[in-house]
Amino acid sequence: MEDGFSSYSSLYDTSSLLQFCNDDSASAASSMEVTDRIASLEQRVQMQEDEIQLLKSALADVVRRLNLSEEQQAMGTRRGPTKARPMIATLPLRPTVNNGTVLPKKGSGTLPSPSGPGSRKDATTPANKRILYLPLSTVRRANSNEHVGTLTRKDSGDSKGNRTRAGSTGSNSSGKRSESKQRDPVFNAEEGYVKMFLKGRPITMYMPKDLVDNYSLEARADLPSNKLKLDWVYGYRGRDCRSNLYLLPTGETVYFIASVVVLYNVDEQLQRHYAGHTDDIKCLAVHPDKITIATGQVAGTSSDGKQLAPHVRVWDSVSLNTLHILGTGFFDRALVCLAFSKSNGGNTLCVVDDSNDHVLSVWDWQREDRLAEVKCSNESVFAADFHPTDSNVIVTCGKSHLYFWNLEKGVLVKKQGLFEKQEKPKFVLCVTFAENGDTITGDSSGNILVWGKGTNRISHVIQGAHEGSIFALCMLRNGSLVSGGKDRRLISWDSSYQQIQMVEVPELFGPIRTVAEGRGESVLIGTTKNFVLQGSLDGEFTPITQGHTDELWGLAIHPCKSQFLTCGHDRQVSLWDSSSHQSIWTKHMEDAAQSAGFHPSGAVVAIGTETGRWLVLDTDSKDLVTVHTDGNEQLSVMRYGPDGNFLAIGSHDNYIYIYAVAENGRKYSRVGKCSGHSSFITHLDWSVDSQYLVSNSGDYEILYWIPSVCKQVVSMETTRDISWATYTCTLGFQVFGLWPDGSDGTDINAVCRSNEKSLLVTGDDFGKVHLFSYPCSQFRAPSHVYGGHSSHVTNVNFLYDDSFLVSTGGKDMSVMQWRIV
Repeated sequence: MEDGFSSYSSLYDTSSLLQFCNDDSASAASSMEVTDRIASLEQRVQMQEDEIQLLKSALADVVRRLNLSEEQQAMGTRRGPTKARPMIATLPLRPTVNNGTVLPKKGSGTLPSPSGPGSRKDATTPANKRILYLPLSTVRRANSNEHVGTLTRKDSGDSKGNRTRAGSTGSNSSGKRSESKQRDPVFNAEEGYVKMFLKGRPITMYMPKDLVDNYSLEARADLPSNKLKLDWVYGYRGRDCRSNLYLLPTGETVYFIASVVVLYNVDEQLQRHYAGHTDDIKCLAVHPDKITIATGQVAGTSSDGKQLAPHVRVWDSVSLNTLHILGTGFFDRALVCLAFSKSNGGNTLCVVDDSNDHVLSVWDWQREDRLAEVKCSNESVFAADFHPTDSNVIVTCGKSHLYFWNLEKGVLVKKQGLFEKQEKPKFVLCVTFAENGDTITGDSSGNILVWGKGTNRISHVIQGAHEGSIFALCMLRNGSLVSGGKDRRLISWDSSYQQIQMVEVPELFGPIRTVAEGRGESVLIGTTKNFVLQGSLDGEFTPITQGHTDELWGLAIHPCKSQFLTCGHDRQVSLWDSSSHQSIWTKHMEDAAQSAGFHPSGAVVAIGTETGRWLVLDTDSKDLVTVHTDGNEQLSVMRYGPDGNFLAIGSHDNYIYIYAVAENGRKYSRVGKCSGHSSFITHLDWSVDSQYLVSNSGDYEILYWIPSVCKQVVSMETTRDISWATYTCTLGFQVFGLWPDGSDGTDINAVCRSNEKSLLVTGDDFGKVHLFSYPCSQFRAPSHVYGGHSSHVTNVNFLYDDSFLVSTGGKDMSVMQWRIV
């Protein structure tokens, strides 16, 4: 093992670190500047983090080798002696040649290898202690009956994977993919099991007896004949985005959520989707021709760890074809504002990115040519727009600023808005233009300010137009101005800025984030609680789209209707109709919700929370049926048995709580808890006859139970041929082919087998939904891959009749419905 540890030591010279940490001059030099001292401390912390990472990596390697030696020991006792010998017999007394490399003698100042040949402890191991067996050759089969999938097996390389993961960033956590090669699975025909490895840890999966004779690891799985087509996207991103709602002449309302732009025809109840983006969309602009659309996305990470640059996509809203891609490699972090020019036929596009300087750039988008760029502000920028009659004038606003920019010979020249006697607001939040060319702004003080055309001075003030921030201004066709704000009020003003009408949006929908002109007299509103509302200043507003407002995890499918339920950290539980695409009801709870499951009758649904509390709701009335508490950690799984007589609850406290259920899901009595997992419960499935339960945990265990008595079943002969009512466990013989190469065991969040047992779907950490054939019991099985989510796909499930699939995106808060074709 010395060779493994020396490779870590070569990466980080621990002796120099110890010397650095003991050097008081680094921190005590009184003459050192504060910035230098901070830099020094940061460097020290970084070095210490590296050292900790090194120790973790070494420990992971020790654990992996211990597991390997235990397996070999067990095989040695079962099948007679193998070619392994005790390490004690071969302890080196001098530097050893390993793989042709001479290892230097370790000094006492460095850390000894925890279980390497140089460790003095090993030399005096008592006879009754565990003896570490190591293989003689570097690559050999652990056992003559185990067949390896391919001959190129390599170390799992935990150290590399761990370091990659620790340093990764990105909205969809995609940077965590380990670069190391996973060990290939082995097949033991004599005992009828396949052993796969996740992070170097062996997972043994016994197969049904009737499959053993004809099974081969080398066989290739087929792609499923079915495919998925995105049918409907539930939700809207209004919480932290602006100016992202428009009505097109086709009658379609356009907005975005996750990495999908939705074109929604409310009258015909049809959605179309532009799915060209690879990560979160943050801004949207519509060309004066009302056909061409520009959208900007954040920087992301692909599933193989590559950085995806932020960029603008210009596309056709009729054909949904991408016309141009702008700024790949130029923009930083994300794009926050977009606008097309109006007076020159919309030939130019202005863009503000999310870099420290919030760079404003102007593009001839048809030629994909950057005409000008300038540092806009080191503070947040909320809006940017071209003047309607002069395509060389751009107005930007944000925290503590309002700037008028003039494009002169390829250079953007800035004039600052002068507030003079008017108190300067903390934030200028939105901008639009009057028919006469005046600029109109709304700010965090609740004031609407009018700036004379061609000047940077205030010509008119509507003091206290709103109570609190004004988030949106919209100039209507009839010349009136509409403003909306944090006070949930929508107010219209005439050309002399006198109030015409005022309507207040109900508190349920939240503050007004953006306003757009609808058909005729109607107005569209996007709110910070992620509703899109339609209505008029005369009457009331009704939601045409709604969604969750925080991370989304819980998904349950109705057992006999085209309905599904979602719940999340926003404490909101929603029942949806997949046919009408509408919310049937929504209920707000005291705790953040994590999981859900319907009773087989469909009469009630159980909701698990993050605090250990769980409740049962009546499906029709959403009334509370009962509340219980088990432990004080999150409840990851709520699963009723197929006969409806038991409820199994998987908790993060490592227990599975079992309840007896009576009166069609209305009465519950605790049977006990299944204890045996050494990590949190991740997935549960019941057998068809409701007699058995299988569970997975955070440390990749597969355990079997008799839930009626809360006893673990250890006999593989009992469990290998059990028929399972559902298949949501990510570990098992029928599904092990879904794991991608180099996976760390947490990449797959959810799995679901179709009800007619021919398809398997997964949701992963890279925003992708994968469709496999079932059973998926060949290594690295092929799949159809679908994007749309921009965060972890936290849950996936087929509807009761397999007509649709539903997927939930964690931090993107979206729910997507896919048609199986």
